[in-house]
Amino acid sequence: MSEQLLDNPKPAAPEADPDIDANAAGGAAPIPQVSINRSTVAELERRRLLHLQTASLVVLASAAVLSLIYVAKLLLVVILVSILLAFVLAPIADFLVNLRLPRALGALVAVLLLVSALGAASYISYSRALDFTLQLPRYKEHIQALVAKIRERAEQIEKSTETVLPSTDDQKALTVKQSSSWTDLVSRNANSVSELMLAITFIPFLVFFMLSWQDHVRSATVMLFSMENRNSAYVMLGLIARMIRSFIVGNFAIGVFLSACSIALFGAIGLPYFYFLGVISGFLSLIPYLGVLLAIFPPLVADLGHLTAGVAVLVIAVVLGLHLLAMNVLYPKILGKRLRLNPLAVTLALVFWGWLWGAMGLILAVPITGAFKIVCDHIERLRPYGAWLGE
Repeated sequence: MSEQLLDNPKPAAPEADPDIDANAAGGAAPIPQVSINRSTVAELERRRLLHLQTASLVVLASAAVLSLIYVAKLLLVVILVSILLAFVLAPIADFLVNLRLPRALGALVAVLLLVSALGAASYISYSRALDFTLQLPRYKEHIQALVAKIRERAEQIEKSTETVLPSTDDQKALTVKQSSSWTDLVSRNANSVSELMLAITFIPFLVFFMLSWQDHVRSATVMLFSMENRNSAYVMLGLIARMIRSFIVGNFAIGVFLSACSIALFGAIGLPYFYFLGVISGFLSLIPYLGVLLAIFPPLVADLGHLTAGVAVLVIAVVLGLHLLAMNVLYPKILGKRLRLNPLAVTLALVFWGWLWGAMGLILAVPITGAFKIVCDHIERLRPYGAWLGE
């Protein structure tokens, strides 16, 4: 019997699965193990590095473009001003071409009309300024009394803050240092003025060639794009041209309206040369932000001989009211629907281009931003940026 038991042993019970026992006992479920392919990890790492390289290239390219725009601001401003003037004179040149004149001759006549108008405006401005300087001796006593009041106020401020001002020796040293730097300042300004005058002389020639070769330039620009994008490029250039023309015509209409209102109100106040000061103040008021300050200055200076506190307040109120009317009512009505830019985008553009190019940046900021929005609207990748700039 014992031998039979030894020959036929009892089969052993199967080993219990710990996962099954744990589930049966209400324990936690097993954590699945996922195997990650090494090729997948390498592909993810490659994409991450590619994104980092693209972002770095975008940052470097943006910095390079900004540096180029800042360094070449005089050249770019001259080109953009020439483009704006070419759009202003394009209707005149087209009208002369319709009269069977050659396009080059029509462009030449348009440029000569522009130069003549600018020369006449400069001559009138010089004559009025000369008359004003000749009348200054009559207002000598009034101006001296005004200067005496300003000097008295300055002395009072100096006495109240003399504890924080530098000592006499420091003031002398500062005066010597400032006087020694006058020569450098004059030389730098002389170089800047000479460069500016040289650049301005190129504007009539650029405008002439832009007018006489406008058809060739537009068709050649369209041919720079690939075949499938030429239609979009042609439409885009047409929209940019229409936008710039609307911007110029709208600003001119608003400037004429502000000038007429300024002439009437300055005449009612009794300012000298009110017909001349009204035109200057009206068009200066079109400059964003700085325009209201620049528009106030000419009428106040012109009436310096009879200037009183009441007249000064009245002049400031007139200029400020007209400026607010132009910016909040006329601009949205006349230019808002044509440019289709939201106020935040316009403000940021003014800050950015004003920081880069100063006063000329403030003047050119709106057409540049409008042209950039048109480009964004016609490029698939840039459409979100165009939608952000729009209304």
